[in-house]
Amino acid sequence: NRFGGVSVIPASERGHVAYVRAVLAETHIDVDHVNRLGWTALLEAVLLGDGDRAHQDVVAALLAAGADPALPDGDGVTARAHAERRGFEAVADLLRRAESQGDEGPRTEGGRR
Repeated sequence: NRFGGVSVIPASERGHVAYVRAVLAETHIDVDHVNRLGWTALLEAVLLGDGDRAHQDVVAALLAAGADPALPDGDGVTARAHAERRGFEAVADLLRRAESQGDEGPRTEGGRR
Protein backbone atom coordinates (compact mmCIF):
# COMPACT_ATOMS: atom_id res chain seq x y z
CA ASN A 1 0.00 0.00 0.00
CA ARG A 2 1.04 3.65 -0.05
CA PHE A 3 2.75 3.29 3.34
CA GLY A 4 4.83 0.31 2.24
CA GLY A 5 2.69 -2.09 4.20
CA VAL A 6 0.97 -5.38 3.62
CA SER A 7 -2.79 -6.01 3.66
CA VAL A 8 -2.88 -7.35 7.20
CA ILE A 9 -1.75 -3.96 8.58
CA PRO A 10 -4.82 -1.89 7.56
CA ALA A 11 -7.07 -4.88 8.26
CA SER A 12 -5.69 -5.00 11.80
CA GLU A 13 -6.22 -1.26 12.20
CA ARG A 14 -9.88 -1.65 11.24
CA GLY A 15 -10.50 -4.73 13.38
CA HIS A 16 -11.27 -7.06 10.45
CA VAL A 17 -10.76 -10.24 12.47
CA ALA A 18 -11.88 -12.77 9.86
CA TYR A 19 -9.64 -11.25 7.19
CA VAL A 20 -6.62 -11.10 9.50
CA ARG A 21 -7.11 -14.72 10.52
CA ALA A 22 -7.49 -15.82 6.89
CA VAL A 23 -4.35 -13.99 5.74
CA LEU A 24 -2.34 -15.40 8.64
CA ALA A 25 -3.61 -18.94 7.98
CA GLU A 26 -3.39 -18.96 4.19
CA THR A 27 -0.23 -16.99 3.39
CA HIS A 28 3.39 -16.75 4.43
CA ILE A 29 3.10 -13.06 5.26
CA ASP A 30 5.70 -11.60 7.60
CA VAL A 31 3.54 -10.90 10.63
CA ASP A 32 6.16 -8.39 11.85
CA HIS A 33 6.41 -6.46 8.56
CA VAL A 34 7.19 -2.81 9.35
CA ASN A 35 5.68 -0.14 7.10
CA ARG A 36 7.18 3.28 6.31
CA LEU A 37 5.55 4.74 9.42
CA GLY A 38 7.51 2.26 11.54
CA TRP A 39 4.40 0.29 12.45
CA THR A 40 3.53 -3.40 12.34
CA ALA A 41 0.01 -4.84 12.19
CA LEU A 42 0.16 -5.29 15.97
CA LEU A 43 1.09 -1.65 16.50
CA GLU A 44 -1.64 -0.43 14.12
CA ALA A 45 -4.28 -2.53 15.87
CA VAL A 46 -3.39 -0.70 19.09
CA LEU A 47 -2.53 2.76 17.80
CA LEU A 48 -5.44 3.15 15.39
CA GLY A 49 -7.94 0.69 16.86
CA ASP A 50 -10.30 1.39 19.73
CA GLY A 51 -9.50 -1.53 22.05
CA ASP A 52 -12.87 -3.19 21.42
CA ARG A 53 -13.45 -6.94 21.19
CA ALA A 54 -12.61 -7.02 17.47
CA HIS A 55 -9.24 -5.37 18.06
CA GLN A 56 -8.57 -7.67 21.02
CA ASP A 57 -9.23 -10.64 18.72
CA VAL A 58 -6.93 -9.18 16.05
CA VAL A 59 -4.16 -8.73 18.62
CA ALA A 60 -4.66 -12.30 19.85
CA ALA A 61 -4.54 -13.66 16.28
CA LEU A 62 -1.37 -11.73 15.47
CA LEU A 63 0.31 -12.93 18.66
CA ALA A 64 -0.75 -16.52 17.97
CA ALA A 65 0.85 -16.20 14.51
CA GLY A 66 4.14 -15.15 16.10
CA ALA A 67 3.96 -11.35 16.15
CA ASP A 68 6.68 -9.95 18.39
CA PRO A 69 5.00 -7.99 21.22
CA ALA A 70 8.31 -6.32 22.12
CA LEU A 71 8.89 -4.85 18.65
CA PRO A 72 8.63 -1.06 19.11
CA ASP A 73 7.45 1.63 16.74
CA GLY A 74 9.86 4.10 15.15
CA ASP A 75 9.94 6.07 18.39
CA GLY A 76 10.86 3.05 20.51
CA VAL A 77 7.40 2.59 22.05
CA THR A 78 5.92 -0.93 22.26
CA ALA A 79 2.34 -1.94 21.52
CA ARG A 80 1.79 -2.65 25.23
CA ALA A 81 2.97 0.83 26.21
CA HIS A 82 0.57 2.33 23.66
CA ALA A 83 -2.28 0.09 24.91
CA GLU A 84 -1.66 1.13 28.51
CA ARG A 85 -1.48 4.81 27.57
CA ARG A 86 -4.77 4.53 25.69
CA GLY A 87 -6.49 2.64 28.54
CA PHE A 88 -6.92 -0.61 26.57
CA GLU A 89 -6.46 -2.91 29.57
CA ALA A 90 -7.63 -6.11 27.84
CA VAL A 91 -5.21 -5.51 24.96
CA ALA A 92 -2.40 -4.60 27.36
CA ASP A 93 -3.04 -7.85 29.26
CA LEU A 94 -2.77 -9.90 26.04
CA LEU A 95 0.50 -8.20 25.21
CA ARG A 96 1.85 -8.57 28.74
CA ARG A 97 1.15 -12.31 28.69
CA ALA A 98 2.83 -12.66 25.30
CA GLU A 99 5.88 -10.74 26.51
CA SER A 100 6.16 -12.94 29.59
CA GLN A 101 6.21 -16.06 27.38
CA GLY A 102 9.36 -14.72 25.75
CA ASP A 103 10.94 -16.12 22.65
CA GLU A 104 9.86 -19.71 22.18
CA GLY A 105 12.32 -20.57 19.48
CA PRO A 106 13.38 -19.42 16.05
CA ARG A 107 10.90 -17.85 13.69
CA THR A 108 10.11 -19.11 10.22
CA GLU A 109 10.63 -16.90 7.20
CA GLY A 110 7.04 -15.64 7.58
CA GLY A 111 7.64 -14.58 11.17
CA ARG A 112 5.89 -17.55 12.75
CA ARG A 113 7.43 -19.61 15.50
